[in-house]
Amino acid sequence: MSQVEKRLEEMGIVLGVAPKPAAEYVPAKTVLNLVYTSGADCRINGELMYEGKVGSDLTVAQGYEASRQVMINLLSVLKGHIGDLDRVKQVVKLLGFVNSADGFTEQPYVINGASELLVQVFGEKGRHARSAIASNELPFNTPVEIEMIVELEE
Repeated sequence: MSQVEKRLEEMGIVLGVAPKPAAEYVPAKTVLNLVYTSGADCRINGELMYEGKVGSDLTVAQGYEASRQVMINLLSVLKGHIGDLDRVKQVVKLLGFVNSADGFTEQPYVINGASELLVQVFGEKGRHARSAIASNELPFNTPVEIEMIVELEE
């Protein structure tokens, strides 16, 4: 078991099988030593943990939890793609979309659920550039969708 997976296990997180793509795309693609993930949502065992817009249907705290679950799913995708999460040299960038109610402007606090988990798991390697963007709708009515770019050790 990798050091990263041991850390996840200590946090009570067990990575499952990566969710299957919902359409015609791959969950992750490697170019040189960078891995680009497709957008992921907050499913647990195939069901969205929350649905709806943050700021009307969901609180910021619920959005944060959804964002954290998205990152768990992305780590499952990454593990399935590269085999060993200890190969991660650094997390480069997150692009986070928040299904936002009109007037909702706290997207950065929602996406912190993913960002903070990465720092807890990878330490300094988990610190990354990030965008947190409002969206008026997201696929399947998920509250959060995130994609990630990771650099691998050579």
